[in-house]
Amino acid sequence: MSCRFIAVGDVAPDREDPATIFAHVRDRIRAADLGYCQLEVNLTTRGQRVPQARHTMRGKPEIADALVDTGLSIVSFAGNHTMDWGPEGMFDTLANLDRAGAKHMGAGATIAEARAPIIEERNGVTVGFLSVNSILPQNYWADDDKPGCAPMRAFTVYEQVEHDQPGTPARVHTYSHREDLDALTDSIRALKAQADVVILSHHAGIHFVPAVIPDYQREVAFAAIDAGADMVLGCHAHILKGMEFHRGKPIIHSLANFALDLKMTPEHAASRGFREIQTLSPGWEPDFTSSYNFPPDSRMSIAVEATLTEDGVTDLALLPIWIDRDAAPRFLTAEEPEFDKTLSYLREITRTANLPTRYAADGDLIRPAPAC
Repeated sequence: MSCRFIAVGDVAPDREDPATIFAHVRDRIRAADLGYCQLEVNLTTRGQRVPQARHTMRGKPEIADALVDTGLSIVSFAGNHTMDWGPEGMFDTLANLDRAGAKHMGAGATIAEARAPIIEERNGVTVGFLSVNSILPQNYWADDDKPGCAPMRAFTVYEQVEHDQPGTPARVHTYSHREDLDALTDSIRALKAQADVVILSHHAGIHFVPAVIPDYQREVAFAAIDAGADMVLGCHAHILKGMEFHRGKPIIHSLANFALDLKMTPEHAASRGFREIQTLSPGWEPDFTSSYNFPPDSRMSIAVEATLTEDGVTDLALLPIWIDRDAAPRFLTAEEPEFDKTLSYLREITRTANLPTRYAADGDLIRPAPAC
């Protein structure tokens, strides 16, 4: 008994027909038994934009239908956009996903709902999914009597390196919120008793900055696998990060972008908010004629394919993806120069992050493995 699984990164089409953004990738994704993505936009026509929201937009309800039609029926909505349009926007999003037949996780009317898993059975294999979020604008997380997303809060400590030299660079340490981490590991143990395979989605990391993975992100991933998770999928960074294995189980620290439109106006490009994040990634210049205004590194992405069995995750492969100026992703073949560019980039950022992983080309796939 086995189930074919595919996972892609952030999704937020902003176009007349949302389904067109998936034109080049739909057939490959549909061939899987289960498909996962991270939804980065509220599917609503209602709500008021909350003051703490940064870049945001309203997404068409039809996006939910496009996801399901493409085969991306497992949807995480735990992220830093969950509450951009208030409770109305969040509830409309969940309702539209329900209407389209998608299964969603990571957000709800209470923290218990937000932390609730998805459990799906395919070909005799039971797969459980959980989603948590560490990128948390104020009041975006759910509580006992408040809607929001499932939190995995983290703290930052700046350690002055030379105590007699004021103003010198500091070491940055991050660590997870103990109660949130305990709640997650308890949930994983409970879910593992019901499912053959447990997959965690973690919205985390440092966006746009090449290679760097914060301590808390690895801490959460390792704790999740120690508690029984079989795979950890990272979202949010908008660029690829290196991956690694713990106890032989894969941790993909960033799936990067997948299907996002981001148009840019001169007014937005001149804004203080954009100019601040623009400094995080070298060579990032706005293009007012493009539908994809992300850093150059964001053109490279991956999907994860694997076989899920009663014994866990096997046959893991990365599918290199290139995202053109029209924002539509396409899978690469080994003959294309972008394939080698993506493979080289993965190797470089993995080496820079000091992660013990090697990558080998296998036809049109990339096979990751623990370094010897």
